[in-house]
Parts: sequence; C-alpha cells; structure tokens
Amino acid sequence: MEKIPMTPAGLAQLEDELRTLKTIERPAVIRAIAEAREHGDLSENAEYHAARERQSFIEGRVAELEDVISRAQVIDVSTLTGDQVRFGATVTLADEDSDDEVAYTIVGAHEADIKSGRMSVQSPLARALIGKHVGDAVEVTTPGGSKSYEIVDVRFG
Repeated sequence: MEKIPMTPAGLAQLEDELRTLKTIERPAVIRAIAEAREHGDLSENAEYHAARERQSFIEGRVAELEDVISRAQVIDVSTLTGDQVRFGATVTLADEDSDDEVAYTIVGAHEADIKSGRMSVQSPLARALIGKHVGDAVEVTTPGGSKSYEIVDVRFG
C-alpha cells in the first residue's frame, strides 16, 4: 500500500470529518430514510430517494477517509530546516515575467487548497520545486503556457 504524506493538521482535519460523518451525518440520514418510508409509496417518494442518495455519498466518503487515514504518513514539518524545498516547506516564488511574489506551502493531496496557499505535493509546480534551493529557477508547463519562477525563500514550520 502506498503511503500518503500529510501534515499533522491535515490528518486531524480528515479525522474530524470522519468523526462528524459517523456520529452526526450517518444517524441523521438513517432517521431521514425512516421518516420518508413512513410516507408510503417509495417509488415516487423524492425525500426517500434523496436520503438514500445522501446515505450512499456518506458511506462512500467514510470508506475513502478510512482508507486515506490508514495509509497516512504524518510528517512533522516543525522539525525540518534548511533551504531545500521538500514536503512541508513554505516556498516563496517570484514570477520571472512579472516579478510578482507568491508563497505556497507544500502539503498532501488531501489537504491542498490553493486559495489558502496550500499546494498538493503531487501538483506539477510542487514536483518541479522538490529538491531545489533558494535562488534556483524552475520552469513549469501550465494550461496557459510555460511559466518560470525563482525560489526566493524556503521556510518550515
């Protein structure tokens, strides 16, 4: 089984979601199905079908979360140092065309949120950055064409 790298915070977030699904969402959908059954003919009961669909989603998500959590390889980034880009690093990049700077933290795929500055370790940009140092340039092919960045800073924790 392939391990899935993630931060302690990312694991905690997945465990919270799993706990919520099991203790709140699952019992609520079971009650909704029972209520909908009381309304009679199930073939034309939209509430029943919606509740069953929701139950199917919840059970699928529970299975997915249990799988991911069982394969999690938690990496404590607070113990990492240096100027080499690796998992958990917060990397400040300068766009070589516009000189705009942007910072991303490289995290596991299940905790990535680019709007919050958390980039998946599996993304093309993160893969290009891994192993590089401050001052290195990287070129990444994006849907909009090729982009070049210079690594301005690497921090951990």
